[in-house]
Amino acid sequence: MEFPSNLKYTKDHEWVLVDGTTATVGITAHACSELGDVVYVDIPDASAAVRAGDSFGSIEAVKTVADLYSPVGGTLVAVNSVNDSPEVVNSDPYGEGWLVKIELTDPAELNSLMDAEEYKAYIGS
Repeated sequence: MEFPSNLKYTKDHEWVLVDGTTATVGITAHACSELGDVVYVDIPDASAAVRAGDSFGSIEAVKTVADLYSPVGGTLVAVNSVNDSPEVVNSDPYGEGWLVKIELTDPAELNSLMDAEEYKAYIGS
């Protein structure tokens, strides 16, 4: 299973890639394997405010529906339209399967997230 070292990870199995003050967020390959085939993603329109730890939408898979939690606070500035081909979340979770981009309000929140090695230990990999 892949755990890119340039990402930060949450206990809720989201990943974060920071570019300047923008955080791209998706779900990890581990989350994809636990969920099964993703069939639908429900995320509010861009420009919604989010707080770290709050739900910003949900993801529906063959097995279950799960909430998506924001790893950082800020404003949604982009939402990936993955519902046209939701399988991309499973096939490329760290690339084309990203979910949202968030303009950070407090970059210090990133310090509470796990690096790849910590995340691997967390999930027992």
